[in-house]
Formats: sequence, structure tokens, C-alpha cells
Amino acid sequence: MALSDVKCRNTRPASNLQKLSDGGGLQLWVQPSGTRLWRLAYRFDGKQKLLSLGSYPVISLADARQARDEAKRLLKAGADPTQERRFRKASSPKDTFRSIADEYVDKLKKEGRADRTISKVKWLLDFAYPTIGDKSIREIDASTILTALRRVEVRGRYESARRLRSTIGSVFRYAIATARAEADPTFALRGALISPTVTPRAAVTDPKALGGLLRAIETFDGQPTTRAALKLMALLFPRPGELRASEWVEFDFENSVWIIPEARMKMRRPHRVPLSRQAVTILTDLTKISGNGTLLFPSVRSASRPISDNTLNAALRRLGYSKREATAHGFRATASTLLNECGKWHPDAIERQLAHIENNNVRRAYARAEHWEERVRMLQWWADYLDEIESADTRGGLSQKSLRANAHP
Repeated sequence: MALSDVKCRNTRPASNLQKLSDGGGLQLWVQPSGTRLWRLAYRFDGKQKLLSLGSYPVISLADARQARDEAKRLLKAGADPTQERRFRKASSPKDTFRSIADEYVDKLKKEGRADRTISKVKWLLDFAYPTIGDKSIREIDASTILTALRRVEVRGRYESARRLRSTIGSVFRYAIATARAEADPTFALRGALISPTVTPRAAVTDPKALGGLLRAIETFDGQPTTRAALKLMALLFPRPGELRASEWVEFDFENSVWIIPEARMKMRRPHRVPLSRQAVTILTDLTKISGNGTLLFPSVRSASRPISDNTLNAALRRLGYSKREATAHGFRATASTLLNECGKWHPDAIERQLAHIENNNVRRAYARAEHWEERVRMLQWWADYLDEIESADTRGGLSQKSLRANAHP
């Protein structure tokens, strides 16, 4: 009986290899690991042979049938499909690393990956092209890839070299899935690169110092939209990119919620942010400046583009804070630290507000709750607390002890 997509997709792996037949020698091999591979069994010159057609669902059932029919035409003409494939690959430019990388990037686009992600992948691949771009992917080995990585590493860009290895590996795995490579050489390079030193982003976590930062933001004499963005970073602590590219359509003032679409979220799922009274006031004032457009924070050069990545950090530098003292992303660490230290909020509620994903698979299954009501109370308490430390006497300020004492959700 012929196969169907439902059967191809839903057949569960067993302890032994399962061979599902579609007729004409076409088989789907379901490995115990769950991998599904297309194979075409045929005879040529009196010998039994097997042709690999790629993996399912990268190669669909319809694609596999088309490949089977093409192989049958070759056999009828007296040609061996395996030898014909080798000849075509040897003579075709479509199996170069660059061409397959282009296909991989196109696949990411069709999957709806964020423009920022696509740009990063392209940027990384540009480092690889001078060394391996025009080579057949089957000719590229681990030592050749290491040469490309060393050219990045020697410039002190250890993290970029590490990410490049991962990206090259993704291209190879795509090539394996589309039957144009047999193995991923990057696995052999694990541990071969210099590990980058992780430097945490600067953040103000002392309440008295945070009060000083908030007062400094209030006196910022640059663009009023930039001042509003800094205030909202402190109140809502999103990732900077999530805020700077925000659009008015995302804000529901009636229900006091900001819904960040999945396309702009790091974890690729929508994220709700409760709006405190203070945040609503800032946003209402902001509508008088940019409310007639699409973006909350349009660039001064073009209303159709948001402010740049560096705008908020440059504003902090202008206020006298070095990159070792404060960063836009650091507001997240500030909120996380002080909210956890006050002891009034469930850690999962804080993590959910930060849009973090639990690394442990078991714990993640139990941490899917939104904790919405608690997060609404938490962000209002946080806004009130920021008002309190901003207005505190600069000679006295608030201690860590008062942080706990004055915490009343």
C-alpha cells in the first residue's frame, strides 16, 4: 500500500529499523533515533543497489516520488542513478558551500526568523566564504574549516569564531538532510577554539545608586523620545531591541498591557508586559510626539525606522555613565536582582516577566504558567519602588534592608 504524509509523520520509532514501502523500490527508513530517511532500492547490471534521497520531511513524500520516477527513467535509458548523481554533483556548482549556505538562509527566511537573526547569520557566513565559499561541500574537512575559524580568532573575536563554527555546522547539517553531504566536520572541532571570557553587562543594583541613575535620566536634555525609552527600560525591563522597535498597535491602554509579537522576541513567542500607571503616563505623553506614526521611537533620520541599537547606551554615556557602570540591557539585571532580593515575588514570575526560558526540560514543563496576576502586581510595585528611590534624599537613599521593609505587593 502506498504511503501517506500522515503515516510518514506519525509512525513511531521502534527498537529496530522500520522500512515503510511506497512501491517501486521507494522506502522510508524510520530509525530507532526517530530520524526518517528516504532510500530507493533498485537493481543495475545484475546487482542490488541503494540510493539515498535525503531525510523526511526536508524531502517530502512528493519529492521522494519524483526522485524515484527520475531514477526509473535513468534505469530505462541504461544509466545507473547512483553514478549519474555523482557525475552531476561533480559538475554542478550547486554543491559549493556558498550555494548551500544561500539555500539555508532562504530556509530561515521562509521559517519566519527575525530579520536580525538572518542578518547575523549572513554576517557570520561572510567570514567563512574567503576560505571555503567556493569549495564543494564534500571536499571541505575539519582542518579547512579550522583555518577559516582561526582567521576570526586571531583578531581576538573568540565569541564570533565560536558562533561561526555553529553556523557552518548548521549549513552542513542542512546539506546532509538534502543528500549533498555525508557528515558534519564541525563536530571534530569542539574544544579546538579559544573559549571567550563571559563579561556580564554592567547594571546598577544598589538602590541608592539606582535612584541617582533615575534622577539623571529625568534631567536628560537630548531627544524626549530617548528619555522616555530609558524610563520605560527601567519600568518594564524588556530587551532593548524589543522596546526600541515597538509599535503603537502593540499597546492596549484599556487593559494596560503591551503585547510584543513573536517576531521580535528572542524565544520566538509573543510576550505580554503589564503596564503600570507610571508606564501608561509616559506612553500617553509620548503619543503627543510620535503617536501619529507607527513607531514609538522613530529615528530622527527616518520615521519608518526605529532608533539604533546604540541610542540608549549613548544616552547613558552622555549622562556620565561608562559602559562598565550602566547599559540599556543592564536594566534587566537591575530588576531581576532587586525583585529577587525583596523576597516578595515568586522567582518564576520574575523569570516569566523577563521572558526567560528554563533550560531544564523537566522544570520547563512545570514553569509554563503565565503568573499574570502576580506580574501585574509586581510591575506596579516595582514602578512605585522606583518612584520612591528616585525621590529619596541623595544623602540618605534606601538601603537593601529598606528594600525588604518597604516592599508591599
